[in-house]
Amino acid sequence: MDLFLMQLFNGLSVSSILLLAALGLAITFGLMGIINMAHGEFIMIGAYTAYVVQNIWKAVMPENIFDAYFFAAMLAAFIVTAAVGLILERLIIRHLYGRAIDSLLVTWGISLALQQTVRSIFGPTNVSVSAPAFLDKNIQVMGMFAMSGKRLFILVMAAVSCLLIAVFMYKTKQGRNIRAAMQNREMAASLGVNTAKCDMLTFAIGSGFAGIAGCAITFLGPIGPTIGQSYIVDAFMTVVVGGVGRIIGSITGAAIIGVGGPTFEFFTSASLGKVMIFIVVIIILQFRPKGIFSIRSRALDD
Repeated sequence: MDLFLMQLFNGLSVSSILLLAALGLAITFGLMGIINMAHGEFIMIGAYTAYVVQNIWKAVMPENIFDAYFFAAMLAAFIVTAAVGLILERLIIRHLYGRAIDSLLVTWGISLALQQTVRSIFGPTNVSVSAPAFLDKNIQVMGMFAMSGKRLFILVMAAVSCLLIAVFMYKTKQGRNIRAAMQNREMAASLGVNTAKCDMLTFAIGSGFAGIAGCAITFLGPIGPTIGQSYIVDAFMTVVVGGVGRIIGSITGAAIIGVGGPTFEFFTSASLGKVMIFIVVIIILQFRPKGIFSIRSRALDD
């Protein structure tokens, strides 16, 4: 039982990372219809931003406040990845709206270019990011079951990120404009919503949250130029299963993929567990093709 609880807790932390990655993907995919295969590289950029901030912080700041570097790293990761996303959206992505297959191929090429760029700057070998000392402790619960401080912090990061994006989407004028454009783009534009601005802002925010997910990944081990590829498929599954454009859908999808996988693996094996979670996804989509929580469109169907 202790081992099962530990596996379940580890699955929750994986779910939190998938949720951070899927939050941005859900709103960009829902608004623009862009299949962004470079989203994993935004995660990678966020992870390397944390690495760079760590090294700069260590060089210029006193040793007794080293632990504070990670909060600066999260902010920097959001800003850097949001800026990269903004530039890509203005230069390339905005020309691909409504062209799903083209967007898949183009963003896949962008992902390869970003990987090679990072490989040229930092080298092909993996690098490590030191976690703050206060997160290195474990909380003993019962028997062999102990909760890692790092993984608990990842859970907190995911909860705070969900709260922030919910406030933005449901309590601000720009968020309401984005939701209106998701439901009916043409009607929103006819009522004065600047849909181009919505696209630009949404893509930047979605990329920024992927950067925060990259920061969280640095807690789990070394990072490399291909680290984002390990999460992109699961992030897309999270969005599709939960429902495009819905925060509650992303939370549900992340729980199914992140917790379900390790649970199946505990009772079977690593390879069979992967197969079983794919079967669960297929069954869900058979009954809910638009995801568990889909957005109700105001468009009139023929």
